Amino acid sequence: MASAEAVFPRALDDERFDLRRLAIIFAVLLATLLEIIDSSIVNVALPDMMGNLGATLDEIGWVVTGYILSNVIVVPMTSWFATRFGRKRYFVSSILFFTAASVACGFATSLPELVIFRILQGMGGGALLATSQTIMVETFPPSQLGTAQAIFGVGVMIGPSLGPTLGGWITDHYTWRWIFFINLPLGLVAAFMCATALRDPEHMRGRRIPSVDWAGIALLVVAVGSLQWVLERGHREDWFESREITTFTILAVVGAAAFVWRELTAVHPVVDLRVLKHRSLLVGCTYGTLLGLGLYGSIFLLPVYTQSLLRWTAWQSGLVALPSSLATAFTMLFAGRLARSRGPRPVFLFGITCFMLGVFGMTFWSLESGWDDLFWPQVFRGIGLGAMFVPLSVATLGGLPLAAVPQGAGLYSLFRQLGGSAGVALLATVLESRTAVHRAQLADHVSLLDGETWSRIEALTGGFVHHGLDAASAHSAALQVMTGTLNAQASMLAFSDCYRLVLLLFMICAPLAFLLRKPPMVRPAS
Repeated sequence: MASAEAVFPRALDDERFDLRRLAIIFAVLLATLLEIIDSSIVNVALPDMMGNLGATLDEIGWVVTGYILSNVIVVPMTSWFATRFGRKRYFVSSILFFTAASVACGFATSLPELVIFRILQGMGGGALLATSQTIMVETFPPSQLGTAQAIFGVGVMIGPSLGPTLGGWITDHYTWRWIFFINLPLGLVAAFMCATALRDPEHMRGRRIPSVDWAGIALLVVAVGSLQWVLERGHREDWFESREITTFTILAVVGAAAFVWRELTAVHPVVDLRVLKHRSLLVGCTYGTLLGLGLYGSIFLLPVYTQSLLRWTAWQSGLVALPSSLATAFTMLFAGRLARSRGPRPVFLFGITCFMLGVFGMTFWSLESGWDDLFWPQVFRGIGLGAMFVPLSVATLGGLPLAAVPQGAGLYSLFRQLGGSAGVALLATVLESRTAVHRAQLADHVSLLDGETWSRIEALTGGFVHHGLDAASAHSAALQVMTGTLNAQASMLAFSDCYRLVLLLFMICAPLAFLLRKPPMVRPAS
């Protein structure tokens, strides 16, 4: 293979978007999209997998849980792996490993095989997100960092919305196996371009870690793995009513405390937590958690609402999320430049305001809402996410020394992903509990002794009799309709409560935006 200098002769220390930088942008963005899309693309194909592999609903859930567990464990270790094996070698190997595991998933003939290959796929994918962001920060000078983060953010923000839509289309027109096979040509292209265009930065050349922090790795697996397990399965196991969830919660707390102590005292920690002394990174990780909650939580609620209450198809649910994705991508084109010229704080405040306006509009959705009602709240949500992600990434990573960027990017990605998992778990629990509360409240006003209720039941009974049912069957059908209407209205009120909760969390955290600082034009040396 030709050397990077021969193919892309121009150096990376100037201010121009040369051919090499463009190649790196495309390759890194493609790798990022592959990883993020695969975290959600299988969701719509789970029913087909259940029938094909003979699995129950609880068993098939491991296809999603296994991927996320291995992915979230690897993310904070990416800096350590890159330092030990070289950034370029580790990144290209991870793309190839991810691609090979994807093909193996497509050929899986049983559920255990598919789960094992999904775990391996998650291990390969864990390197792609955090390492991609590190590469973008190290490749571009501070003056272009906003534009670079905007391009990178397109993959991060659009990927979760694109996954279910693409997965539904592939599953409807082909089979579920093609959601994995499609990664083969894309993964090979990304690996080839990265192998050709990337090179390790100066501060990493010749640097190797002399020892392996096995204790740190073990504690990281226990702490992060247990926490992710609780977030993934807590809702379906009724949280702390389950001995399993209680046990893993204790493991997560004890493991996290031991992990922090170990990493702060180790000579060569697998995750250098000392980088959190940089205020920009600490604020960024805090807001990254909130951003993950807003992104993944709102994406989780939308298809559940449109498909369960509005009776839309999976394809229609995917289309209604498209305006938000397009608004995010469009906003990012300007957010990068504005964050650099005006500073990240005003752009971020504009973004969080737009996001809250969008969520506020969602609180007014009803059982009669249509495309027009959903359109503008989705657009404002997309504008808000696009205007928040870029300045937050610039402020978080732009002021770090180059040597601290890999660890910072890994922690930033970890907190964003944990925030997303926590958001989905929290909103799923709130949705279920508030539905029960509203159902009980509405039932108090729906009684056979109530004149209005009785009139409604008689009208429905008459309609069913008119369509050929006998009196007893018509009365039973009328009661079922009333019960379904009550349940639907209770669920609708619960969805509004969920959106109000998201709105409240963003309102509480909004003042943290004033802690964001404009990064220096020249990176600090240490």
